[in-house]
Amino acid sequence: MHNRRDHADRSWRQNVTSPTKPDVVDNPDAKRFEIRADGELAGFAEYRLRPKSIAFVHTEIDSRFEGRGLGSALVRTALDDVRERGLAVLPYCPFVRRWISTHPDYLDLVPVDKRAEFGL
Repeated sequence: MHNRRDHADRSWRQNVTSPTKPDVVDNPDAKRFEIRADGELAGFAEYRLRPKSIAFVHTEIDSRFEGRGLGSALVRTALDDVRERGLAVLPYCPFVRRWISTHPDYLDLVPVDKRAEFGL
């Protein structure tokens, strides 16, 4: 993964504001939530937005940033944002699916009739 800065930098909505914590932002132009740590792009969670739901399809953390809990911070912040927007979650991404399975307070985001499909 490379560090990419583009025009979206100016319009990102910051969900985490402490300088000692990573910043998680929704980058709708790229169709992904991104996490920055130490001023660099550390990872992302790609999604497909639908009218009433969001499908998470792939999550990636750069190997230089692994082991710091950034994947969890990314998913938690993305799901909190999705909850605020009133969207259902379709966790096609294995990482997002596992994260939800270990954080049952987020299970309600997955529609009841879809949980078996995702093993939840």
